[in-house]
Amino acid sequence: MTTRRLHLRRLHRADAQALCAYRSQPEVARYQSWTTYGPDDAARLLDDQQDRDIGTPGTWLQVAIVETSSGHLVGDCGLHCLEDEPQQFEIGITLAHDHHGKGYATEALECLLHYLFTTLSARRITATTDVLNEPAAALFRRLGFRQEAHHIEHRPYKGTLTSEFVFALLSREWTARSHSHQQP
Repeated sequence: MTTRRLHLRRLHRADAQALCAYRSQPEVARYQSWTTYGPDDAARLLDDQQDRDIGTPGTWLQVAIVETSSGHLVGDCGLHCLEDEPQQFEIGITLAHDHHGKGYATEALECLLHYLFTTLSARRITATTDVLNEPAAALFRRLGFRQEAHHIEHRPYKGTLTSEFVFALLSREWTARSHSHQQP
């Protein structure tokens, strides 16, 4: 999948060093499930992803975000196809800190949403983010997601109880939004 500035593709074993470089940044790891991210973590992820296809019920697939102009891996999108409802997906995004604020997350997720809704006939897509991660919450709102829940002190996370926002977007909402953006 290609956008104006990005190429979204399967992760390759050669991505291990770049994956470690941005996933180990404290600013990137702050709201992720990991605290540190080293070569062994990258190897496990890459081994796990090799035979995985997008849309396989019950699985997560990480999609590489590559900057077209440089060819560098700058992040990845996570796609979880729900096992009991394969037309529903959960998404997430991890982007290298030095690529924040460039619109790459919006561009990558718009491309991914288009693919999920049009090619895979997704019915509903959700995203969950820590309430303190204001840029992520703003990203999902910008993409047309509606906030469905605010879980307060929801679960233990890195030594504290975290509160989370849950966002969702239906296929019909995506279609209506896409059509309204195409109008002059």
